[in-house]
Amino acid sequence: MAQTRKPKTALRHSTTGLLLLVALGTAPALSAQTLVQLFEAARDSDATYQGARAQYDANLAKADQSRALILPSASLSTGLTRNHYDSTTPAVDGTYSAVTASVGATQPLYRPANWVGYEQGMKLVDIARAQLLVAEQELIIRVGQAYFDVLAAQDTLAFVQAQKAAVAEQLASARRNFEVGTATITDTREAQARHDLVQAQEIAAANDLRVKKLALDTVVSRTDARPAPLAQPVPLPVLAGDVETWVQQAEGQHPVVQQALIGLDVARLETEKARAGHKPTVDLQASYGINRTPQGSPTNNLTFGTRSNLATVGVQLTLPLFAGYSIQNRVRETLSLEEKAAADLEAVRRTVVQNTRTAYYGVVSGKGQVAALQAAESSSQSALDANKLGYQVGVRINIDVLNAQSQLYQTKRDLAQARYNVLLGDLRLRQANGSLRAEDLHGINALLVR
Repeated sequence: MAQTRKPKTALRHSTTGLLLLVALGTAPALSAQTLVQLFEAARDSDATYQGARAQYDANLAKADQSRALILPSASLSTGLTRNHYDSTTPAVDGTYSAVTASVGATQPLYRPANWVGYEQGMKLVDIARAQLLVAEQELIIRVGQAYFDVLAAQDTLAFVQAQKAAVAEQLASARRNFEVGTATITDTREAQARHDLVQAQEIAAANDLRVKKLALDTVVSRTDARPAPLAQPVPLPVLAGDVETWVQQAEGQHPVVQQALIGLDVARLETEKARAGHKPTVDLQASYGINRTPQGSPTNNLTFGTRSNLATVGVQLTLPLFAGYSIQNRVRETLSLEEKAAADLEAVRRTVVQNTRTAYYGVVSGKGQVAALQAAESSSQSALDANKLGYQVGVRINIDVLNAQSQLYQTKRDLAQARYNVLLGDLRLRQANGSLRAEDLHGINALLVR
């Protein structure tokens, strides 16, 4: 098909107008919330995190229970009995009532198993703290993911709408040129096909944005959450140290590694507690009791009431001799569990190291991708401008301009997504090496439009 020349005035596309449309599509509402605000809302109401918080409180209470093993115990008992006494020598037959009351206390003096249990309880407190920290880190990532998903969906919709406006203008230009006889019907049909395709993309983008907003609302337990967009240009985070630095930090501070380390300590203490089954126990015991017969008893011919008081203080020694090999088998069991805890620790360390390396290289790759897409955006803009000029002078056809437009807006979408991926990747890297805290969100907050 022969190419026809187009008049220079046939195309009236304003790049400034398109950029304004994109800016309007991503402009924050007056009630937009920052990432920190939405995270705080999620921390106060997210069901998953609140469940982890309740589990933390339960673990603390369970750990405190172990303190009872080394503290004294006391009890009070009382009773009323009706007794019948019948004796032939001497001949006595009668019924009488007896009232008893006693109070007793026991203080463990030497109970190795109880002291080991107390140490295990203190270890459980550290495990509970690590578990809560893991839950908080997971909440940070969930909120950050939902937050950036909404921003990316908003950008996608804005870029699709801008592309739709550009294609509509190109379609109108093709129609005008066809009417004056300077272009073929092919240009019009190509522009119409591209316009219909962009309309379908707009519908899909609008629905995706709606779904992403619902996901964010669910995480933060709010209705119609409005995340504040990033200010332009976006300074990407700088990685402090090389990958080995991050790995070393992960091995030393990751809460999951800490849990596994403490779990190994607990398993070793469990073995020690099992071996304590062979050891004696020593308790200090004291009691005071009262026994009364208000109407007397048959031994004194039911003539007058009696009362007796008994106070005792002593030390009780218990030495286990044989328990059917239960202690020996318990020791074998705990030794095997100790080996399992050591293997679990090694597996956790390897997983943490791998995840840290993966997250680190993901951020490095993401930053490189952002740089490449920034160059591609500039090149795509130049290519679009060149194709527009070529279309005006007749050395390019309409489909060339449409393809250049599609490439430019696709590059813009990819660039916006890549920036979000780098910011979220920085959070994931901190989660991977165990250093992620809620304060890390303030760095991203500083990049937002407020």
